[in-house]
Amino acid sequence: MFINNFDPVAIQLFSIELRWYSLAYIGGIVLGWFYGKKLIINDKELKEKFDDYITYVILGIIVGGRLGYVFFYNFYYYIDNLSEIFKIWEGGMSFHGGLLGVIVASFIFAKKKNQNPFQYLDIVSVVAPIGIFLGRVANFINSELYGLETSLPWGVKFIKVDNLYRHPSQLYEALFEGIILFIVLLYFRQKKYLNFPGLISGLFLIFYSFFRFFIEYFRLPDEQLGYLFFNLTMGQIISLLFFMIGSYLVFKKYEEVRKKI
Repeated sequence: MFINNFDPVAIQLFSIELRWYSLAYIGGIVLGWFYGKKLIINDKELKEKFDDYITYVILGIIVGGRLGYVFFYNFYYYIDNLSEIFKIWEGGMSFHGGLLGVIVASFIFAKKKNQNPFQYLDIVSVVAPIGIFLGRVANFINSELYGLETSLPWGVKFIKVDNLYRHPSQLYEALFEGIILFIVLLYFRQKKYLNFPGLISGLFLIFYSFFRFFIEYFRLPDEQLGYLFFNLTMGQIISLLFFMIGSYLVFKKYEEVRKKI
């Protein structure tokens, strides 16, 4: 068993603090941009527009992630404290909200450029596990989004929280939603599935949602929400919705893929 006593501050210079969670966001965006532009995109026009697109992605992550947390996880608190919505530095971001933000931003950008938004979303889907991995490791360092109590030998005591040994659910997510999902999507990329816009995006939604749904059984639900319909968490309910959307996208592309591969 392991005791988590990590300092969430990575670098401190006088009164200025740079936290691991901020570094995870920065690292995920930079590595995703490099991997996407330098190693995946072959289309010259797409590559030229990718830098401008990343600006939209960043805005989508931040705005969507924050609003997703507000609406999905703590709606009544923020309705009574509207000014708190803007205090992102105090924490409170939702992956599903960030995902919605990126989808909306991609459609806006593609419409302006008269392109298929899934050309961009498929690239983001392939590189997203990098950011997910870094983000979940940062959650672990921050002693947040921790799991239920366990007696298993790899249980972790988050001493900033309590004296119980808990599932390191953040690391479960880093493994499955980060490393394994990256490998799965890399396989589909090598199968030339990027030639069918929307297919990789659908596969991302299916596999991410599948992993997230089951890992939620080991994760402590948000205190202000607890368990909801059919004893599911908010994360599981939203994951089910995204799983259905992903399944629709894959089903829609299935005939096209079968004819050409």
